[in-house]
Amino acid sequence: MAEDLGYFGPSSVTWRVLMDPAAGIGGIRALFLQALHPRAMAGVHEHTDLSTDFWPRLRRTAQYVTTVGFGTRAQADAAAARVRAVHKGVRGVDPVTGEPYAATDPDLLRWVHVAEVSSFLDTVRRGGLTLSGVEADQFLLEQVRAAELVGLADVPTDQAALARYFDRVRPELCASVVARRAALRLAVPPLSLRTELSTPARPAWSVVAGLAFALLPAWARRLYGLPGLSSTDQAATVALRGLRAAALHVPERWRHGPTVRHALARARAVS
Repeated sequence: MAEDLGYFGPSSVTWRVLMDPAAGIGGIRALFLQALHPRAMAGVHEHTDLSTDFWPRLRRTAQYVTTVGFGTRAQADAAAARVRAVHKGVRGVDPVTGEPYAATDPDLLRWVHVAEVSSFLDTVRRGGLTLSGVEADQFLLEQVRAAELVGLADVPTDQAALARYFDRVRPELCASVVARRAALRLAVPPLSLRTELSTPARPAWSVVAGLAFALLPAWARRLYGLPGLSSTDQAATVALRGLRAAALHVPERWRHGPTVRHALARARAVS
């Protein structure tokens, strides 16, 4: 029964964080942040056509995070095995630095992991989810298991270690041409003409992506060539809180996808 609740379960901070309405925006923030690492971005650029595979890739990424967070252990293990298999074929030479890269490189896996967990944590807290410092550290500690599933060890397990990691890696980061293209594609994704004309998808996505970008650390916004103003941080936090408050009024059956709903049902069945 414990295994059926997955690697985390209803008493975990992971469930609280990833189930929060602000977590989705945190996921988009993570993508803007991840693009700033040249070697990590090279793998995406050279092995994915974002003009045709943007939405499928985004769905796969979201589904993977959700499966690891809320699926059974067997489901999480199977999803991680697929990711590890894909990673084996992703390698090449970064056109920005001229250095070789491989998706199995622990340094690159660590960057992707840290950008993701820090984005989730920062976004949900700024959105209004109450987490103590101890609980925030617990989330990072729990996420060690998520890192291990893709073959990664030695990741930050508390906020102090997270800050030290960013201090150490920031000299390697830059908004290369590849990173800017990826950020632009994220901000203005491909949509069919029918979707453009018959739905509010374009303006809705623009609001969400713009907010996710504004929630980046000031130093990351400056790397992209935009001001790292404190007023931007304040405005983004206010907007995020308003959006989250509205989302919390949406019934649970609509707010959560099937993987989360099934996890909640399993948790109720064993409580």
